[in-house]
Amino acid sequence: MANPNEDKEHEKTFKVIVNGQEKKVAEERLSFAAVVALAFNPVPTGPNIMFTVTYRNAKEPREGTLVEGQSVEIKNGTIFNVTQTDKS
Repeated sequence: MANPNEDKEHEKTFKVIVNGQEKKVAEERLSFAAVVALAFNPVPTGPNIMFTVTYRNAKEPREGTLVEGQSVEIKNGTIFNVTQTDKS
């Protein structure tokens, strides 16, 4: 008989690196907002707060920059660098 908890254990998870910290995510595609949330908890807010998100070792495209509203298909080992800037 199958263990009901076994399904959760076998769900696909991905290990990504965000600002040097390993994170586990269940999504195969991460949005700009999701990456920022992984980097900052809580996410800083304000009229002058902006974020720059760069990545490498993703599926396609393999590297680049994310802007608000975009997402990228990841794989194990995708690396994100998230920088908070103040536009004042």
